[in-house]
Amino acid sequence: MICPATADLLSFEREAWSRGAVRVCGIDEAGRGPLAGPVVASAVILPRDFHHLKLTDSKKLTPRKREEIHEELTRNRDIHWTVASVDAQEIDRINILKATWKAMAKARATLQPEPDWTLVDGLRVPPLGEAQTFIIEGDARSFSIAAASVIAKVTRDRWMNQMDEQYPGYGFARHKGYGTKFHLEALKKLGPCPIHRHSFEPVRLAARCYC
Repeated sequence: MICPATADLLSFEREAWSRGAVRVCGIDEAGRGPLAGPVVASAVILPRDFHHLKLTDSKKLTPRKREEIHEELTRNRDIHWTVASVDAQEIDRINILKATWKAMAKARATLQPEPDWTLVDGLRVPPLGEAQTFIIEGDARSFSIAAASVIAKVTRDRWMNQMDEQYPGYGFARHKGYGTKFHLEALKKLGPCPIHRHSFEPVRLAARCYC
């Protein structure tokens, strides 16, 4: 794990600034792997003097710490951020990879004026154009991407908590739609609900068994 206190987590941002970019945003997503719910992306532009002792990849933070950092980021008027999502029905229609790209493109497009450089976690995202830096494990190596990962994750988790009330029995508040043993057993018992991704094999098989 890269420690935020010692790592230079603005190095990729500075490289983009040195190329003449002015509005550099980080983009990340939450929810590619679950069997239910949307994929959510966030785009974030940080001030050039940004620093944070605890911010890192959202998966390496506790839920409580994610919530705390989310509040710090979203209440800071010097930070510009957006979120966008693609629902389960669209995921089934176009596949999860294209849905993830679509959510990322939507999130960036709603930052106005639109960024002139993008830092992306993972591999290149074609819809974001040429002015991008794609960084393996970027959410642990760039403050901008880490901020986006936290905002996307907290946004999605809160939505899944609401879906737990709307569709009781599946345990969405517990596992956030991931394919845990509890979730798979609930699928066999109850069948899929409207927010399940029918193109994902466990859901497709559960639908057949339930029928």
